[in-house]
Amino acid sequence: MQINVDHVKKYFGRTRAVDNISFSFSSGDVVGFVGPNGAGKTTMMRILATLDEPTSGDATIDGVSIVEAPENARRLIGYVPDALPAHRDISVHDYLDFFARAYGLDGVKRKQVVESIEGFTNLTGIREKTLYALSKGMKQRVSLARALVHDPPVLVMDEPAAGLDPRARVELRELLRILSGDGKAILISSHILTELSEICGGAVIIEQGKIVASGNLQEIAGQGTEQCTVVIRSLNRQDEMYKAMLIMPNVAAVNQLGGEIEVKVSGSEDTCSELLEILIKSGYRIIEFKQRGSDLESVFMSVTTGVVQ
Repeated sequence: MQINVDHVKKYFGRTRAVDNISFSFSSGDVVGFVGPNGAGKTTMMRILATLDEPTSGDATIDGVSIVEAPENARRLIGYVPDALPAHRDISVHDYLDFFARAYGLDGVKRKQVVESIEGFTNLTGIREKTLYALSKGMKQRVSLARALVHDPPVLVMDEPAAGLDPRARVELRELLRILSGDGKAILISSHILTELSEICGGAVIIEQGKIVASGNLQEIAGQGTEQCTVVIRSLNRQDEMYKAMLIMPNVAAVNQLGGEIEVKVSGSEDTCSELLEILIKSGYRIIEFKQRGSDLESVFMSVTTGVVQ
């Protein structure tokens, strides 16, 4: 299953909410869709979910166009919005059953599917509660369950972790791991970037409606610069080592963090290796020298400027 977003634009008057965006992902991928408030994330996700039409451009899901065949595309997509409507007069079970009927599930098959989804999303115990009575976390579970009723190969999730308590966020991460392991392609936006780092294999970062970086985290972090970050600990003369590295060649920055020293090295991994060799020859008893991977939060800060439309 391949999802291709091809030169999508969406204008609201003079505002270019989505400005010529192109990217792709496929089955089993979990891709973070990241950007500051007002960057165009929700607009792009609504377009992909066929809830808004693009001004120009298109997206295809295994060749099915969201513009030319939105009815067919909808059967391939499960959309989780950032908020679930709080209906006072419908229970969790009836809400899911309604959408199962809307997708053409009948009789015993519908009952089995709804009960299976309730079990998977841990909703069985609250199936008779009304949506209005649910907490934010439970509403997010219901929203995910509704998106899964027709077993779509693609999930588009807009801020699903917003407002969740720590346990609910951990449980959501585990559900997403299971779904991606089952082959679903997942596009997910969130402002909790440290958590996205743990589940996403790649990211698309947008600002002012344009993509500013995309790819896996290492690719994004390496765009335009060659730099690695290492964490060092020594059994002796740590303060002296910190001062020595401040004037060493190829060392771009040094920070002392408790018992560790974080060093940004300009150059490749070979340069990092040379730094370790110099420290050992200088008599420092190095017990830890490890490269720190770029997390999504630091990548986001390095490629965006904070400017809004």
